Amino acid sequence: MLQLNVKNESSRLRAVVLGSAVNNGPTPSAAEAYDPKSLEHILAGTYPVEADMVAEMEAFNTVFEKYGVTVFRPQMIENYNQIFARDIGFVIDDIFIKANILPDRERELDAIQYVIDQIDPVKVVRPPEEVHIEGGDVIVHNEYIFIGTYKGSDYKDYITARTNMQGVEYIKNLFPHKIVKEFDLVKSKIEARDNALHLDCCFQPVGNGKGIIYKSGFREEADYMFLVNLFGKDNLFHITRDEMYHMNSNVFSIAADVVVSEKNFTRLNNWLRENGFTVEEIPYAEIAKQEGLLRCSTLPLIRD
Repeated sequence: MLQLNVKNESSRLRAVVLGSAVNNGPTPSAAEAYDPKSLEHILAGTYPVEADMVAEMEAFNTVFEKYGVTVFRPQMIENYNQIFARDIGFVIDDIFIKANILPDRERELDAIQYVIDQIDPVKVVRPPEEVHIEGGDVIVHNEYIFIGTYKGSDYKDYITARTNMQGVEYIKNLFPHKIVKEFDLVKSKIEARDNALHLDCCFQPVGNGKGIIYKSGFREEADYMFLVNLFGKDNLFHITRDEMYHMNSNVFSIAADVVVSEKNFTRLNNWLRENGFTVEEIPYAEIAKQEGLLRCSTLPLIRD
């Protein structure tokens, strides 16, 4: 049995689900796009091709092998995008929470059922239908659980609004001993530079007490200030609108001092190194065209 344990974003990783780009299917039509960044690349004819995405994910897998991490991959679904494992489930403490994702993507959960079968069934939960929550919106930070949501009255009109307030309440009830703090995120169906698809698209803790943040990803300045006050402004790396668009906050921690990052994130990677991190740089710019990056591709199961 897998003894799940995830209490934060940066303790030493031992086991993870890494998505797959194999047999990814044809470029979607504009009508099939789930987010404005994918739509932008579909219309421009620059949507990523399978061979490039497979190569990027294998580079990620190689880093996991280097650090002795146990890696599970989803079973292949023909002609289907299975890159973003974070969307379909997440672990808090020792509980695996199945996400209520867009109905079209239910098969992605089936493809990791062999992993879920290795978890104590008592530790696997599925929220009721009205609860919307995706792993990219959930960040565990020791006694805190941070959750990205969208509080606009037009929530139902936004395919980019993935976690609702019922999702926040569900997590509060499931983890009454934790401090659950929700963040109202900026959403856009048409401009990827103004769309925080998930919380990890505009904020993520790294190391011990540091983080990456995009101020304009939060609809309320008070939400941004909460994080500034908690972490300290000097401990936060502030990314620009363009860096947010390229997914600079969506790196992935293998340990408190080891971060996997995209090789083109020059400013961020220099800051990480200056702050004592080992930065494992890999190419991931093609996958980034789908408004997801390294954290989105992973579903951590066990950390120290």
